[in-house]
Amino acid sequence: MPISLYNSLTRRTEPFVPADPARVTMYLCGPTVYNYVHIGNARGPVVFDVLVRLLHRHYPQVVYARNITDVDDKINTAAQQQGVPIGTITERFARAYREDMAGLGVTPPDIEPHATAHIGPIIAMIENLLQSGHAYVAEGHVLFDVGSFPAYGELSGRDPDELIAGSRVEVAPYKRSPGDFVLWKPSTPELPGWDSPWSHGRPGWHIECSAMSAAHLGETIDIHAGGIDLLFPHHENEIAQSTCAHGGKVFARWWMHNGMLTFDGRKMSKSLGNVLLVHELLKQHPAEALRLRLLSGHYRQPLDWSDGAIAQATSTLDGWYRVLRDMADVELTTPLPIPERMEAALCDDLNTPQALAELSVLADAARQSGSAEAKAALLGGGALLGLLQQAPEAWFRRGESAIDEAHIEDLLQQRRAARAARDFARADAIRDELTALGIAIEDSAQGTRWSVLSS
Repeated sequence: MPISLYNSLTRRTEPFVPADPARVTMYLCGPTVYNYVHIGNARGPVVFDVLVRLLHRHYPQVVYARNITDVDDKINTAAQQQGVPIGTITERFARAYREDMAGLGVTPPDIEPHATAHIGPIIAMIENLLQSGHAYVAEGHVLFDVGSFPAYGELSGRDPDELIAGSRVEVAPYKRSPGDFVLWKPSTPELPGWDSPWSHGRPGWHIECSAMSAAHLGETIDIHAGGIDLLFPHHENEIAQSTCAHGGKVFARWWMHNGMLTFDGRKMSKSLGNVLLVHELLKQHPAEALRLRLLSGHYRQPLDWSDGAIAQATSTLDGWYRVLRDMADVELTTPLPIPERMEAALCDDLNTPQALAELSVLADAARQSGSAEAKAALLGGGALLGLLQQAPEAWFRRGESAIDEAHIEDLLQQRRAARAARDFARADAIRDELTALGIAIEDSAQGTRWSVLSS
């Protein structure tokens, strides 16, 4: 079935047709690695991970790049505050980012370009912009001349003067126009820098993504994705410099932006003290519950984050895994199918809420029928979303390393003996003792099962 995706540039949903069906290209703006990322930073990687999974089902090759920004003023500040080399900061938090994303079930990108490994291509692109009259040198800086690109502002759909007035654009005396943005800037001795024709310096943020994307995916790519907060100025600037550097070629044919996260209805911000780090959340909650919550709203809309929402996601997964646990003896003999209604939902502009609703229907069907076909459909649908990826017993015994399993089994044996002796008061007391230990028990015709209570 055809895929349709909303294009931020045209502001409408369009049938997705790649420039080359044999090689679909996609770029996602990655992290600036100076600290652990917060949960809002994870929404894009999780949502667009589902898109990449979907594209792989429809096309023979998908080349997916997600960059690492490892040269930036925030990194410089962090290194100076901690008294360590820049590389110590970037290596630590790039590794932490990969671990956090893996924890959320995000498949690694095909390409993970680092900005510092692309200084040559960055300088070459800047030289091209200078030669074509779209950039100028001023006091060791190189700046893009926004006035030289009449289409500036088309992505955000606003007049360039309004964009500049409503944003935090640095106004420096060496700029011809307040909206002109930095492609290269000089570095003082204590800052990282590279030799260039203009100064010993470092690249501006925007040019890095343009150069890395061109180096690995080509001058025109199919999909460029990122958070809505990057639409202006970052993505607007990427379009301007890439289009001008490549002789007017379209930079990205589709622009996709995910909405932002709020916390209990309020914007996440350091000043409010409600920034939640993925690194910490993965210690507090089941990773699949975090992923499920990130997929529970349509990617283009804002999504509210709360402890209650995570508890609900955990409960939902408990129910689905309970179905799979009860069907443990049902053998699968065929490759997992992808349920048609789930795929149809994702092909409709990545409608993950509808896909999750369909997955719930599949769980109900598997619970009622107990058939191999129903189990396969549930697992196949889960795989499309990156859910239901572990054995049911592993899900229910998450965190068991802190639990004395032998003690649990001994208590269960005592409870069985009490029930056999019709000492129901003792049996209930043992159940209460297990509950206090964080253990839930479930009696069935097949015996008594135990699992770790959801946090």
